[in-house]
Formats: sequence, C-alpha cells, structure tokens
Amino acid sequence: MKAIGPGVMEIRIHKEGEWRVIYVAKFEKAVYVLHAFEKKTQKTRQADIEIAKQRYKEIEGKP
Repeated sequence: MKAIGPGVMEIRIHKEGEWRVIYVAKFEKAVYVLHAFEKKTQKTRQADIEIAKQRYKEIEGKP
C-alpha cells in the first residue's frame, strides 16, 4: 500500500463479510497495526486510507 507509506501491507479477511487490516512491519521494535476495518465496497474509502496515513506518520515521528 504505497499510498500510505513504504513497507505498508494489507491483510484481507473473508469471514462474515470483508475485513482489512493495514499494518507496517519494517520498524525494528514492533509490527504496527495502522487501521482495521470492515470493507463494504470494492474501493477502499479515502477516510480509511487517511487514518492509516496519519498513524504511519505518527510512528515515523512526523507531524
């Protein structure tokens, strides 16, 4: 998921609906889950992408 940041990946869960977990594992100390949500359409909502982007910036230490 390059739109969010380098190293960001997505897990797709197909159980009782469609679910997504956006995470990054490129940092030494931890795997960070940036956002998890139920997906109701084929396209990921921009609001979900923005949440993940903001959280990525926070763990990088950017304002």
